Amino acid sequence: MATFLFDKIIFGPVKSRRLGVSLGINLLPTDAKLCNFDCIYCECGRNESNKPQKAFFHPRSTVSFHLYSRLKSMKEENEPLDVITYAGNGEPTLHPEFEGIIEDTIKLREQFFPNVRIAVLSNATNLHNEKVFRALQTIDDNILKLDSAFINTIKLLNNPPSNFSVEKLVSQLQKFNGKVIIQTMFVKGYLNDIEIDNTTEDEILAWIELLKQIKPQKVMIYTIDRDTPTAGLEKISLKKLNEIAILVEKNGINTMVSA
Repeated sequence: MATFLFDKIIFGPVKSRRLGVSLGINLLPTDAKLCNFDCIYCECGRNESNKPQKAFFHPRSTVSFHLYSRLKSMKEENEPLDVITYAGNGEPTLHPEFEGIIEDTIKLREQFFPNVRIAVLSNATNLHNEKVFRALQTIDDNILKLDSAFINTIKLLNNPPSNFSVEKLVSQLQKFNGKVIIQTMFVKGYLNDIEIDNTTEDEILAWIELLKQIKPQKVMIYTIDRDTPTAGLEKISLKKLNEIAILVEKNGINTMVSA
């Protein structure tokens, strides 16, 4: 059940299961998780419930300086790079300067690695924010979470804000007109004696119906790969993930499996 936090603004590059050689960027605190989801499988651990979450964000200028320095050194050393990825210790789109940071990143990418992609891993809860929505439209890999079609399952897996609505989320995802990648974590197990399994037939069929409405350019399906803060969660087999992928691709949606 060991989990970890990213202790730097820039981390890696690391070899990502889904993205290739990835240089990570953490806009959030380096000593605490900051997220409006509280996923039971999160590698950064659970949210701290005994005190208010820290509202510290690395300033835009600081992020730009560190990214400039790292990209410059990688270019000089001829290091390989496939993607610059915004992830880190929670939800990156919570940063109040998120749009400006993405603008800076695009400029630095063009300066040093013009063929490298820019990716954001997000829980999709801030799409109502026009600045966040605009920023996500400008990047290469706009990767947004949808772990289930059922609100009760999402509550168990993700612990979303009280005003979270699946219908509203799907409506916002549709506004990308296909320029969106859906990421789904498949997992099963028990939480406080309640069974969790988003790989059942009912779950998969309902989830695919939402995918057909969203029409994403790609779906990334994966399962737990590291320790989780919640005991009793099970990794889904590669065989099962491939079976799910086949069902998705029958609907004309490109699917990537990571196990």
